[in-house]
Amino acid sequence: MKTKVLSLLVALMACAFTLSAQEGLKIGYTNADYVLSLLPEAKQIDAELKAYEKQLQNQIQAKYNDLQTKMTDYQSNAASWDELIRADKEQEIQGLQQGIQKFSQDAEQSMAKKRNTLLQPVYEKIGTAIEQIAKENNYTHIFSAGAPGFDVLLYAREQDDVSNLILKKLGITPPAEGGE
Repeated sequence: MKTKVLSLLVALMACAFTLSAQEGLKIGYTNADYVLSLLPEAKQIDAELKAYEKQLQNQIQAKYNDLQTKMTDYQSNAASWDELIRADKEQEIQGLQQGIQKFSQDAEQSMAKKRNTLLQPVYEKIGTAIEQIAKENNYTHIFSAGAPGFDVLLYAREQDDVSNLILKKLGITPPAEGGE
């Protein structure tokens, strides 16, 4: 009899604990890219990235033009050059091709680093706003949504989307409903 009462008591306590845990759970979600796209800094960052990309493209184009000039010269004059000059010119052209390939790889890495450097403070600002919204509205969890293939949220009710609260916290007036 004592074991039945004890088992019943343990079961009731487990149910009570589960109910109280469920009542304390409040989950929201946001799309950080959507929030980012509405920040004034986003336009400035985009402009800086495009300008930097244009610089890199101009440098690659200049290197490519130099290569084209050397190749045209080689094709026009190779027959009249002796073996030593022809080998030197071939080596020079090969070096230019390798230089262009290396510069292209370095440019991609540099572009990614520049993007990360520019976006880091904005993502920190958004993160701070998310943390404040969570505390002010008693959210226990806020998930990320909106990046296809990278969602950590598979389903959520629309009323749990805290993106507009975050925008307001950042001083941005969210667009009218359906503007997302």
